[in-house]
Amino acid sequence: MVRLTHWATFVLLAGMVASGLQIYTAYARFGERGGPYYINPFQDREFPRSVRLGGWLAGGLNWHFTLMWPFIAAGLFYLSYLVTSGEWRSLLFRPRDIRGAIEMQKYYLRLRKEHPAQGKHNPLQKLAYTFIIFLGALSVLTGFAIYKPTQLSWLTALFGGFQAARYWHFWAVWFFTAFLVVHVLLVFVVDPASLRAMITGWYRGRFPSHD
Repeated sequence: MVRLTHWATFVLLAGMVASGLQIYTAYARFGERGGPYYINPFQDREFPRSVRLGGWLAGGLNWHFTLMWPFIAAGLFYLSYLVTSGEWRSLLFRPRDIRGAIEMQKYYLRLRKEHPAQGKHNPLQKLAYTFIIFLGALSVLTGFAIYKPTQLSWLTALFGGFQAARYWHFWAVWFFTAFLVVHVLLVFVVDPASLRAMITGWYRGRFPSHD
């Protein structure tokens, strides 16, 4: 079930990013017309149609809102699994992982030869996964802030207003995309067995373990 949720989240996230780019294209800046705005490298630019979903603004919104609920449901299911199974202990980054993260970084930078001993996830993976959980929460909260700015005015104000919430929501997309690219690359380069595990459910790693 966890593997199914993992792949479902990947598909849903891809659809939400693509429909989000379609929505962004309708008004490609973060600020009121004629007023101050937040600068971004894609200012007033359209993304290629090939990476957008929906065809026009209403279509993009329909796709985004349709995919939003199963995306949130998948996230809540996964979080509930982490809590009820106790799996969060091996996934979340904690202060005691700082030293291990430094040693793992040394290994990646070829400053040490031996791969540091690790549990199910190494400290850098824990740091990345913990960050992505917070990023997911940020994307959902900013999404609701711009989805219902009147009904949830307190939430919109918390993020600095409607345009500021749009800005943070937009950048959450790029952090998600960057994480996905790095995540897949590291799987292929560092530990291909973990990809096979996501398909078959069986893992035969090649790294030493603390367990």
